[in-house]
Amino acid sequence: MTAVQGTAVDIPTPDGTADAYLAHRADGSPRPAVLLYMDAFGLRPQLRAMADRLAEAGYTVLVPNVFYRNGRAPVVELPELIDTAERPEIFQRIMPIMRALTPEPAMRDAGAYLDWLADCPRAADGPVALTGYCMGARLSLLTAGTYPDRVAAAAGFHGGRLASEDPDSPHRVAEHITAELYFGHADDDPSLPAEQIERLENALTEAGVRHRCEVYEGAHHGFTQADTTVYHREADERHWAALLDLLKRTF
Repeated sequence: MTAVQGTAVDIPTPDGTADAYLAHRADGSPRPAVLLYMDAFGLRPQLRAMADRLAEAGYTVLVPNVFYRNGRAPVVELPELIDTAERPEIFQRIMPIMRALTPEPAMRDAGAYLDWLADCPRAADGPVALTGYCMGARLSLLTAGTYPDRVAAAAGFHGGRLASEDPDSPHRVAEHITAELYFGHADDDPSLPAEQIERLENALTEAGVRHRCEVYEGAHHGFTQADTTVYHREADERHWAALLDLLKRTF
C-alpha cells in the first residue's frame, strides 16, 4: 500500500475561509490534482477516506467544506450510520444550507479552490479533474463549464437536478465545457428523473462534449457513501473503476 498523507487546510475565498482536507502521496511529489466535491452530508471521515483512496492511486486531492459559510465541518452533526428514513431531521437541517449555496457563490468558491491548487506544491501544473457526489455532481458540472480552461475531466455520481428547467440549471453550461465528462446516475432517483437524464444527455451531445452517462441499475441515490444506509457496494466499485479510468485517460 502506498503511503498517503492527509492534512486539514484552510482556503481563502472572496467570502471567507473554507476549511478543507488535502490528501496526497507521502513522498511529497507533485501529482495531478483532483477537486472532490462533497455530498450534502459534508466533509467527514467517509469523504476523507475517498480522498485517501484517490491519493493512493496517484493524485493530490482537495475536499473543501462547501458549506463553510455556515461553519467549519461538521456543519451538521451526523450519526455514525446515516439513515435519513429513520432520522428525517438530518435532511431538514441540511436542506436550507444546500439551497443557500446558489451557483453564483459556489462558482466564486470554485475559482478559489482552483487557485489554491494551482499554488499547491503537492499538485502538478496544469488543469485539474473534478468529481462530485449528490449535490457535488452539480458543482462538478458547473465548475467544468465556468472554468473550462482549468478542468481536464469532470465526473459526477448520483447527482440530483443536473438538468432541471431552472434558468441556472447546471446543464446550461454545456456549450462552454471542454473537459471530458462521466456521470453515473442512480436508478429510479427522484432528484434526477428520466426527463432530466435525457435533457442532460441531449445538452452535452449538442454541445459536442466528450461524455458518457450511465444509469447504475438497482443503486439508489447516495450509493457511493459507505456511511449511509443506501450504500451499494457493487455500484460503488463500479464508480471507482469509471472514475479512475477517466482520470487515467485524461491526465
